[in-house]
Amino acid sequence: MAQPKILVLFYSTYGNNHRVAELAAAAARDAGAEVRVVRAPETAPREVVESQDAWKAQLEKMSDIPEATPDDMVWADGYFVACPTRYGVTASQMRAFIDTLGPIWQEGKLANKAFTATTSAQNPHGGQETTIMGLYTTAIHWGAIIVPPGYADPVKFEDGGNPYGYSFAAGALDEVGERSIAYQAKRLTEFTAKLTA
Repeated sequence: MAQPKILVLFYSTYGNNHRVAELAAAAARDAGAEVRVVRAPETAPREVVESQDAWKAQLEKMSDIPEATPDDMVWADGYFVACPTRYGVTASQMRAFIDTLGPIWQEGKLANKAFTATTSAQNPHGGQETTIMGLYTTAIHWGAIIVPPGYADPVKFEDGGNPYGYSFAAGALDEVGERSIAYQAKRLTEFTAKLTA
């Protein structure tokens, strides 16, 4: 069986989804995947980023992580996407990157790949489920295969029970959440391996 190639694609303003990406990458590697971690490019004006110390510090903290490219998307067999919610939908930085993928989508280079997503928001009812479902709608257009966590592991009953993908209130990632992220990344890796066998 070929080693599955998992792309952990994330956007993070204050570090929440950066941490999710780190946990997902470690779990996917433990499950036998070759992993790349990339971040959606920052599109906010520099003066806006630099006007908030926490945002500026997080961008500097991630400076060694490569920005995502269409070539990364072609390379991967499966995608783990972590992105914050903004007004109930995917953060614009992630959408801006996704919107550059039209040419490779038209060539069928995003089809038949596994896809799972996670998110965070300021509060538990801040649009977390709609953000994940919006990402899945995009993946469906690609012809990707959605791999949600479902209720296929007891941790989903401990973490709040979102069957679409792990979600949490920003700043509230705890040990249960870490286990849930690891489970979701492992599940993605296992299904990706089946698709590439």
